[in-house]
Amino acid sequence: MTFEAVAVRAREAAHELALATRATKDAALHAMAGALVAATDDVLAANAGDVAAAREAGTSESLVDRLRLDAGRVAAMADGLREVAALPDPVGEVVRGSTLANGLELRQVRVPFGVVGIIYEARPNVTADAAGICLKSGNAVLLRGSSSARRSNEAVVGVLRDAAAGAGLPADVVQLVPGEGHESAKALMRARGLVDVLIPRGGAGLIRSVVEESTVPVIETGVGNCHVYVDRDADLDMALAIVLNAKTDRPSVCNAAESLLVHAAVADAFVPRVVRALQEAGVTVHGDATFAAQDGVLPATEDDHRTEYLSLDLSASVVPDLAAAVRHIRTYSSGHTEAIVTGSLDAARRFTAAVDSAAVVVNASTRFTDGGEFGFGAEIGISTQKLHARGPMGLPEMTSTKYVVTGDGHVR
Repeated sequence: MTFEAVAVRAREAAHELALATRATKDAALHAMAGALVAATDDVLAANAGDVAAAREAGTSESLVDRLRLDAGRVAAMADGLREVAALPDPVGEVVRGSTLANGLELRQVRVPFGVVGIIYEARPNVTADAAGICLKSGNAVLLRGSSSARRSNEAVVGVLRDAAAGAGLPADVVQLVPGEGHESAKALMRARGLVDVLIPRGGAGLIRSVVEESTVPVIETGVGNCHVYVDRDADLDMALAIVLNAKTDRPSVCNAAESLLVHAAVADAFVPRVVRALQEAGVTVHGDATFAAQDGVLPATEDDHRTEYLSLDLSASVVPDLAAAVRHIRTYSSGHTEAIVTGSLDAARRFTAAVDSAAVVVNASTRFTDGGEFGFGAEIGISTQKLHARGPMGLPEMTSTKYVVTGDGHVR
């Protein structure tokens, strides 16, 4: 089937989905969740083929981890769908409304985009997350995953389509873009008029390619060069726990910390301690002169400060004050998430006001920047742009608005 045919079917499905009640959409989401759990063995068998092919191709273990599914991850995918079903339906929500001086009633209401295209890498759990959140927000979705997850994505989408149809919705509310090469992605990027919005989710190269090549409007998700700054007034036990969690809890995801900044006033006490703890956890530290004086620390390069490692690596620097930490973040951050550890309310206020990222965290791990952790349910991605959506993209961010104007024979 050609891409154009798939896109036309998605648009037809979107028209029908836009009229579906919340009860119908929620029933479909629960059916999808149950079907995924029931098909766990089939999904894992398909995923095993992808993982074996990735390892044979020499793919790094951090990327293999993003690709790999197990029974727990499939169950989590199903739970994500159920969580989305439990959330309020954004469609029809009145954003604002008033009665004008002339008696016209004005309402701005949320409406679906229509057809959403998503281009993403590796992680097959994105397939279920994206399908669920698009369905609940009234959008048909065209999914273009990476070739490395082709078997997994085909298995998951097949299950979701059958479940949606069984619940009374068109199966075409969820479709994979046909083909595997760049031409299939290019067709999606150039489908202006058939696709309403395009969301890239993956590494810097993928995002840059979509932003630069697409004629379809793009909501830009970003890479995560996330920083943790340990202030002079930090509780150093708290700081150590936060740094370790932010770096090592799951290093292959975008909200993992990639850079550590330490105030010079606490460097003598904290640097040896944090280096030792990080190394015991398997982390390679790429540090400035102060950090590099510790055994096993590699000298940091300019590229290290800019790198989203997605691995057990961390760049680290000592800064003279909070202002220098903010300058460092402004220079190297990707605009995703930055954290400060401090006991000073003034320092926290200055940091949150000065740092311009999608999420700024005080005395907590960067790992909390996540749709599920924020209470939004499964997310499409973390937007690092400043238009329409910023931060975790939940249901409201997957809608547009329109104005409904009601009169009683009014003429101008």
